[in-house]
Amino acid sequence: MSSRRRCHGDRDAASWLAFAARTPGPPAPARFGGRPRGVLPRPVVVTDPLADRDLLRRIQDEVAVVGIGHLPFAKDIGRPIGDTAVEAIQLALADAGLEAEDVDGMSMLEMEKTHEVSIARRLGVRQLTWWDKISYGGGAAAGTLVHAAAAIVSGQASVVVCHRARNRGSKTSRPWAQEKELVTDDKALHVPWGLIRPVDVIGMWARRHMHEFGTTREHLGNVAIAARKHAQANPFAMMRGRPLDMPTYLAGRVIGDPLTLYDCCLETDGALALVVTSLARARDLRQKPVLVHAGAQASGPNPVHLANYNNCPTMETTAKWCAERLWARSALKPADMDCAQIYDAFTPLVILGLEDYGFCQRGEGGPFTEGGRIEIGGALPVLTSGGGLSEAYVHGFNLLLEGVRQIRGTSVNQVPGCRATLVTGASGVATSAVVFRGE
Repeated sequence: MSSRRRCHGDRDAASWLAFAARTPGPPAPARFGGRPRGVLPRPVVVTDPLADRDLLRRIQDEVAVVGIGHLPFAKDIGRPIGDTAVEAIQLALADAGLEAEDVDGMSMLEMEKTHEVSIARRLGVRQLTWWDKISYGGGAAAGTLVHAAAAIVSGQASVVVCHRARNRGSKTSRPWAQEKELVTDDKALHVPWGLIRPVDVIGMWARRHMHEFGTTREHLGNVAIAARKHAQANPFAMMRGRPLDMPTYLAGRVIGDPLTLYDCCLETDGALALVVTSLARARDLRQKPVLVHAGAQASGPNPVHLANYNNCPTMETTAKWCAERLWARSALKPADMDCAQIYDAFTPLVILGLEDYGFCQRGEGGPFTEGGRIEIGGALPVLTSGGGLSEAYVHGFNLLLEGVRQIRGTSVNQVPGCRATLVTGASGVATSAVVFRGE
């Protein structure tokens, strides 16, 4: 393996708004891409004739996130997701300075057991003119935003709410706890051999990465420790007040070899929402617009849900193909990202994500984590809210909200001068990703 580092609970709306409006930090030092933080390259005029056929490439920076909101995370939130979804959306609308009557579009995860019309009715929405649901769990969060942006610029909607409400803190609510004797679809390829839970499947990925590239448990530990360190400043993080060090990490209870308790995301109840509209309208609203610079979805060729081993030994996940589409649509590149919110249901997914999205070469994701590089103050801070490992696991929707806060300058772990950030979905399933930037 080359030694190179080629990497370039309830709070009311008022308390949430106070949290979201924290003062931006001081100017930033230089970062791993070589330019000072807070300085982005000038927009590039796309001359590729294929761009005219790619709507998402043509709408670069035309849509903005204008409101975010979430309820306090919990192991048992005590209310059905139909209730919590409405409350989270109300917080996001209040953050944006909009009313329910302004909303005419809605996007959410296919895994929801709620319906758009019932949520719209309870909110007081006059009429929905566009709606959709995105499948594949952890791969879907950024996809809701990608679809919303397309709906806005194509005139199907003017204000879209994207949201995720999830009650999975209880062990009995988890799908693999309810597996029957007969399994179907892709699960039939691995469940009969004992790969029942996601951690079992991702553990195989981790072991293969270790074998191929020399990745170590300490590398995985760097991811877990960075997320936990960032969570200590986050008043909403489930793991706040529970710091983690390397000896504790290495002594962790094995859950799915080689992964231990600290390599696994939390199981959390939660509800989150964000509000999207055109940039022209966003400039007249309460918050600093956060531009949807680029977005993409991809399944990769011949995908197998989670257990996508057919691309070994190169260890390419579905995120590789999503990354190719994302960067092709973007005037910004990995070296321009000031931080990254890389999907983290398990620590190996962050290492794979660093590789798939081009922050380092294949096989160098482990060494990339060394020396505090992915912590605040490092070259590429990752999971700055604590992520799924230490803030809350809600299929990555909290990563979107943290990406927005970083561009606004209001994160509790603010990267000074942050002008651009990447937010990704899950590697190993049909997935999505988005690049946020400031004006």
